[in-house]
Amino acid sequence: MEEIQQKDIEGRPPLVSIVSPCFNEEGVIRLFLKELLPVLQKLGFRYEIVFVNDGSTDRTLEVLLEVQKQEPAIRILNLSRNFGKEAALTAGLEHARGDAVIAIDVDMQHPVETIEAFVKKWEEGFDVVVGKRLSRTGEHPLKKASAKLFYHIHGKISDINLPSDVGDFRLMDRKVIETLKTLPENQRFMKGIFAWMGYKTAVVEYYQEERAAGVSSFNGWKLWNFAIDGITSFSTVPLRIWLYVGFVISMLSFLLGIALIIEVMIQGIEVPGYVSTITMVLFLGGIQLIGIGILGEYIGRIYKEAKRRPTYIIEREY
Repeated sequence: MEEIQQKDIEGRPPLVSIVSPCFNEEGVIRLFLKELLPVLQKLGFRYEIVFVNDGSTDRTLEVLLEVQKQEPAIRILNLSRNFGKEAALTAGLEHARGDAVIAIDVDMQHPVETIEAFVKKWEEGFDVVVGKRLSRTGEHPLKKASAKLFYHIHGKISDINLPSDVGDFRLMDRKVIETLKTLPENQRFMKGIFAWMGYKTAVVEYYQEERAAGVSSFNGWKLWNFAIDGITSFSTVPLRIWLYVGFVISMLSFLLGIALIIEVMIQGIEVPGYVSTITMVLFLGGIQLIGIGILGEYIGRIYKEAKRRPTYIIEREY
């Protein structure tokens, strides 16, 4: 494998692809390239940089076109609208041509020097090299706590092992990318898809930096929906839970009925209290609505997948 990686069939060095989704990143693109290019040049491999403009509303596309004039290795995929990071990342990975493909955020939170360690592990024979955060610099404490809770819950109820503090920052061999391209789902949770595919994997640890410019497009509501997508994409446990909830409530109702019969036989008929009655009605009604909501979440995913719409639309490639 090492010999194949050192030269392709035409005797050229392997091609390394960098894939970076962009949404309103006009203020950081030049800085990102300033840090990235020396690292790529130092590798001694051929390289390309695939930027995916995910419907930016600022000058992101204009800046990308400007820097492309100075760096011919840059390719730009301009999506027809904002499809979200998962779709933009999918577009970049599916259109990358490299023997090794590295997904990295353009906001500078992923240290570009880590790429050297990624490539070294790849040359050693690993198919996937993931970056594991040792810190979450610049993130709100609540976000850190919620992320930790999400990974814990996902690990308990999911069919796959989703490593904690491992995101999209990773290197993938060409055969991993080809496998990814065969997966047909439209509603994509990329961290879960990466974990589901498997392959021989190495871990490189790094310290996350603060954003170089701008603010994250992920607010609390988007992160909540992202977590729901992650859980429902790879686990049916939320559906199965309601079987047990219904069983427990039925048993409690049965026992309560027996207790009331015994009480009537001993003390005679008694007018039930309004408070206890309305409390039980509201409780059972709430339980039913929650169950219907979870069922609806899964049905909604089936509905979206059944339409077979593309994950993204490329308006133009530059």
